Amino acid sequence: MNKQFDIVVIGAGPGGYIAAIRAAQLGFSVACIEGWKNPKGEMALGGTCLNVGCIPSKALLESSENFEKIEHRFGDHGISTGSVKMDVAKMQNRKDTIVGKMTKGIEFLFRKNKITWLKGFGKFSGNATTSGEGYELEIANGDAKEMVDAKHVIIATGSKARHLQGIPVDNVNVCDNEGALMFTAVPKRLGVIGAGVVGLELGSVWRRLGADVTVLEAMPSFLAATDESIQKEAWKVFTKEQNMNIKLGVKIGKVMVKKTGISVEYTDEQNLAQKLECDKLIVSVGRVANTDILGGDTVGLKMTDRGLIEVDDHCKTNLPNVYAIGDVVRGPMLAHKAEDEGVAVAEMIAGQKPHIDFNTIPWIIYTSPEVAWVGKNEQQLKAEGVAVKTGQFPFMANGRALGQGEPGGFVKIIADAKTDRILGAHIIHAHASELIQELVTAMEFKAASEDIARIVHGHPTLSEVVKEAALAVDKRTLNM
Repeated sequence: MNKQFDIVVIGAGPGGYIAAIRAAQLGFSVACIEGWKNPKGEMALGGTCLNVGCIPSKALLESSENFEKIEHRFGDHGISTGSVKMDVAKMQNRKDTIVGKMTKGIEFLFRKNKITWLKGFGKFSGNATTSGEGYELEIANGDAKEMVDAKHVIIATGSKARHLQGIPVDNVNVCDNEGALMFTAVPKRLGVIGAGVVGLELGSVWRRLGADVTVLEAMPSFLAATDESIQKEAWKVFTKEQNMNIKLGVKIGKVMVKKTGISVEYTDEQNLAQKLECDKLIVSVGRVANTDILGGDTVGLKMTDRGLIEVDDHCKTNLPNVYAIGDVVRGPMLAHKAEDEGVAVAEMIAGQKPHIDFNTIPWIIYTSPEVAWVGKNEQQLKAEGVAVKTGQFPFMANGRALGQGEPGGFVKIIADAKTDRILGAHIIHAHASELIQELVTAMEFKAASEDIARIVHGHPTLSEVVKEAALAVDKRTLNM
């Protein structure tokens, strides 16, 4: 007879392992299926985010930013450092050590919460369960196979990098996010296809360490999802201040890997033929859901034309007691969105009534400066015919920002012209990822800009810029 569980989670990324932990806390017998292997060939929990995404990229971003600060900015503080060198191998080892600590931490949490880790890749078998209820799942680990029964199934198989047709990715010369995190030396010339989050973050890492970076972007505008004020500021910083060569409106043609490097043929926004020669190429053109090996067709699981799993507002699929969360369903492919969906599904199975406001999910780009936003931007609201009022305040007028040597950027708050309710907030600054959370909380509680303006903020802090932006909505800033 198959092993039986109340809940089986397929996938142990941020959505999956959090769903498993919350379900176990609620008293269910829980198993989580994961067969992902790290570069050493060891199975590891945590999914793309923890192993080859969010966590390792932030470790490299921190190392490279420290290198750049020492090289170019410490002199302003009166600190003389002399010649600065980067040991890439040591930087990579630090990154791998952090990842290892995190994955072992999840293993500990699984043991603590009595969650069974089923090692391998899971799918629906299409057969009836031996217990007579729920779903039979097959776990494949090489040639070995195991069958388990689940009363409830949570699909959290995440996503993988999208590759361009005709451009083979070997993760040595032509790389996606995985290969770009494992360079053993700084390339002299780095090409990046795609000016999205991954392209800009990884391009920034290697630019800071000395690479000459060229980014080829198909869209005619830069960071199109952000507020236009952010777009203009970010473009100025990345292209003029940081000398990142960004080409917009391009069409990629032939890519050839040669002994002397990589040649990328493309047409520019004037439709003129161009060629980029580089030593390494990063392809970062989005991600696709991992749904092709689930065996969903054997049980009638409904899918969209884009390969996503169809779900309702509560992450329920068309199948009884089958849920899907994270990158395999509608909405942004963000780890924190997957986590909260995982918690919500576990609580719904337990009969609770959780709630997620998808309008208050923060977006963050961890470049320098960081870009973060929540809610809608001004151009979206105007297109919808919503009358708004806005407030904006620069960090250059903030004492803490000046003391830290980080005066660039601003906070912008958009409020409803009639009710003053905050509809969107946008930040570009070195610490935007931390500052955005106050505005996420405010929007979650349906706050008005006046609410933030009336809250006492510590002095001197960067958060005072958030307050001043709220005051600016009513045209009554105090420090400018």
